Amino acid sequence: MSPVLDASAVLAYLHQEPGWDAVRKVIGEASIGAVNWSEVAQKSIQQNLNPGTARILLEEVGLTVVPFSASQAELAAQLWTSTHTLGLSLADRACLALAAERSAPVLTADRRWAELGLNVNIQLLR
Repeated sequence: MSPVLDASAVLAYLHQEPGWDAVRKVIGEASIGAVNWSEVAQKSIQQNLNPGTARILLEEVGLTVVPFSASQAELAAQLWTSTHTLGLSLADRACLALAAERSAPVLTADRRWAELGLNVNIQLLR
């Protein structure tokens, strides 16, 4: 199954931060949800980079940006109950919802996710 990347994974790849090599190995078949892409775009703007250019370059290597669906929104809302004590954001839950919906592994640099105990294959980058 093609992996889902959260914003931290894509940012690690873009900036060659620890864990970027693991993302490099799967980016050609991976996807990122539109909510998480918004986080990457925001960080790009903060660094005076054009997010549209970054998206085009990432799509050229195979990354797919997936729209946020109503069913993902509902699942992300349901995940609040089991994740709010760890402080997961809406974007975090949206990423987990996409991975759960697709029964796909999710790559993240966020160590808190390892504590979730969800039925999602969470792979930590570092």
